[in-house]
Amino acid sequence: MDELDRKILRLLEEDGRMTVKNIAQRVALTSPAVSERIRRMEAGGVIEGYTVVLGEKPDKNAIDALISISVSPSDRDRFLNMAEMQEGVQQCFHVTGAHSFIVKVHCSGIAALEHLINRFQKLGQTSSQIILSTPVDKRTRV
Repeated sequence: MDELDRKILRLLEEDGRMTVKNIAQRVALTSPAVSERIRRMEAGGVIEGYTVVLGEKPDKNAIDALISISVSPSDRDRFLNMAEMQEGVQQCFHVTGAHSFIVKVHCSGIAALEHLINRFQKLGQTSSQIILSTPVDKRTRV
């Protein structure tokens, strides 16, 4: 990856819907050259996908939380399947430290969060934190 690739990534980070033609003009390359660079970064895993980032939650009762859980190695696959299928689970991180995993969740309210925690507690000890705000949000790694 060279400096031109990094410039292309920064432009896509600013506006994921920016046209190849517009990117080409901004980095002084042809559209086919930019398309090829983007395709190569996608194929190489530098760009894993494109997404929409939603604004503030319209539901005032909605809760975002982090649930830490200690899972025994024998229950690992069962837990991961549960997390994958469970509504509200946004991300699951395999971590070092006192817990095996940290799960980021978005729930419709406190009852839904409690239900989710109770489900996870069937597979291990949990600790949870409600997210109050996000003062720093760097979602990309360019």
